[in-house]
Amino acid sequence: MLGGSYAIGQCVSNQLGIPLEQFSFDSLKGQEPITFATATDGNHGRGVAWAAMQLGQNAVVYMPKGAAKERVENIRRLGAECIVTDLNYDDAVRLACKNADENGWLMVQDTAWEGYTEIPTWIMQGYMTMADEAVEQMQVMGIDRPTHTILQAGVGAMAGGVLGYLANRFGADRFTGITAEPHQADCIYQSGCSGDGSAVNVTGDLDTMMVGLACGEPNPLGWEVMRNCSRHFMSVEDRTAALGMRIQASPLPGDERIIAGESGAIGVGTLYAIAHHPDAKTLMKDLGLDQNSVVLLFNTEGDTDPVNYQDVVWEGKYGI
Repeated sequence: MLGGSYAIGQCVSNQLGIPLEQFSFDSLKGQEPITFATATDGNHGRGVAWAAMQLGQNAVVYMPKGAAKERVENIRRLGAECIVTDLNYDDAVRLACKNADENGWLMVQDTAWEGYTEIPTWIMQGYMTMADEAVEQMQVMGIDRPTHTILQAGVGAMAGGVLGYLANRFGADRFTGITAEPHQADCIYQSGCSGDGSAVNVTGDLDTMMVGLACGEPNPLGWEVMRNCSRHFMSVEDRTAALGMRIQASPLPGDERIIAGESGAIGVGTLYAIAHHPDAKTLMKDLGLDQNSVVLLFNTEGDTDPVNYQDVVWEGKYGI
């Protein structure tokens, strides 16, 4: 929600001709509402719908095929029009952009392309909020900085924004940045493996349980940050995220229970999978992980698909 809401705030303030810090709800009186358009696997679009509702604006949200009913209804309950397509995520973005151009809507998308960079930059800046808050909380705990962070990557807007903040705050050489994404939509991993550091697109249905990360084309703004500041890129199986969901739902004694959705649990699942891999010693040495490591993880969604959440946590779906 942080990225879309910050970008919409900037868009509305620009239309009013005032700086964002001077914005108030009274500023909107007598103004024609803006219609914001976006494509989403669920979370970004819900954030756009929420921000539009809060400001009395309109939102049209496109979703890829197979979108969970609850994710669709979450968006519609916020007053937005939600259209489920028969396309994958990246083609849904193109459809949303085409219809926005034809109808005079304003695209608020978390990826960038030639001629469209300002709003995606605002979205990445909005995501920096949670990195800033996390660092504040760590310092209250007496932790100066993380030694590692594992960031889930879809198009890479969130991961790029958070990684950029941490690199600016601490220096990219003072912590180990790691990205994790599903095998079926691992465009950031494939880009990290490219010989010249260029972005690599992944095509197909992108059929993964981690629908919030089911994106095949990297955000070029986010990829530039990740290419320059990440140490490792990981492509993981759906069962790794399922493992993370179960771990956080049933934690060790004294730890707080966390309801983590599929895309939010990939960091915990990946960390546990590394530590319990047959080659764990080698992997942990390569990653610089030991008993003194401080690993920063973000859970970016709750049980946004309650049916699948119950299937994973109660019924053992995607079990190892």
